Amino acid sequence: MVQTRLRAGQVIHEVLMPLRHRVLFFLFAAGLGAVVTLTLVHSRGKDHVPTLAQATTPTPADSSAVAHSSLPPLSPDARTEDERNTIAVFARAARSCVFVTQHQIVVDYFGGSAHDEPAGSGSGFIWDELGHVVTNFHVVAGAPSLTVTLQDQSTFPAHVVGTEPRKDIAVLKIEAPAGALAAISRYQSRVELEVGQKVIAIGNPFGLDQTLTTGVVSALGRQVDGIGGVKIREMVQTDAAINPGNSGGPLLDSTGRLIGMNTMIFSKSGASAGIGFAVPANTISRVVPQLIKLGHVEQVGMGVDIDPAQRIERRLRIRGVVIIAVRPDGPAAEAGVRGLKRTMNGIELGDVIVGIDGKTIENYDDLYNELDTRKPNETIKATLAREDKKVEVSIKLVTLQ
Repeated sequence: MVQTRLRAGQVIHEVLMPLRHRVLFFLFAAGLGAVVTLTLVHSRGKDHVPTLAQATTPTPADSSAVAHSSLPPLSPDARTEDERNTIAVFARAARSCVFVTQHQIVVDYFGGSAHDEPAGSGSGFIWDELGHVVTNFHVVAGAPSLTVTLQDQSTFPAHVVGTEPRKDIAVLKIEAPAGALAAISRYQSRVELEVGQKVIAIGNPFGLDQTLTTGVVSALGRQVDGIGGVKIREMVQTDAAINPGNSGGPLLDSTGRLIGMNTMIFSKSGASAGIGFAVPANTISRVVPQLIKLGHVEQVGMGVDIDPAQRIERRLRIRGVVIIAVRPDGPAAEAGVRGLKRTMNGIELGDVIVGIDGKTIENYDDLYNELDTRKPNETIKATLAREDKKVEVSIKLVTLQ
């Protein structure tokens, strides 16, 4: 019996001893882990080591530093150089920009009275200190009376000095006190533009005077339909906003000099759509002095009569410009040019102008724009379609009366 008890005690001892060792081992491991954890926490607190979230997410102070370091340095007055340039150009050119208003007499037959009311408006710019103002022809076309308002809101009656509808240019004249007028800054030689250069447009869109918009030269050498069956060529295309009322205002470059006159937009809604057109400064500089001096543009010709509507050409499907008649004692008559001839069988076709100095002439628009750049007494070589062959003659250009 005693021996049995001894064996049972030995078995219990053999079972419990490994279990006690395991418990002691786990307690030791837990204590060691706690010590290591406390040591790491204490070490990180001393060295300020960021956590994963802290390492990937900058603090507000860090974000501010990054943002400020990525911005370009500002000028002393906290404006960029481009902003300073735009402000300076506007400050200098604004005095030269005007507001052109059409007026009409409205009669109240029932009340037995009549009063003057604005009938349309546009923009313009002062050409010289003599009071000449340049604007678009369509701004003043058919106006019973006109007024010009300066930057200081002083208003003066204006009268038309001259117009060139085919270039959409008109010159007005006002009588203003000495010193009240500041002429627009202009280039003295031919203006050469580049696509991408900065432009500044000033005008009075929707009657809001002295409005500035900026953009770039989007394209050069554009053609738009003008008056009289001809196209206005070499137009400047810009993305500077040109809304109704901007017509006639100046288009300036970054030096503040005139590079064009805002004329029209390409838009189905009538609002600016990023495609505006301006008459180039080179055309303005050539046309305006003639309008001031003569009241019209001096044109050159060959001493022949033609039909700008080209009714014969359209009926007979002819490419070129039909010469209807040759003026006696003119340069074309001296060169042997032939016009229409009446015969027993009807009208016989004479010469058709199909080229000038090697450039193809297909219609009146081509002929007008080719001669538009020529001067009196200049000799050209005209290519004529005569019967079934082409002949070339030299013709000295003369001023048309």
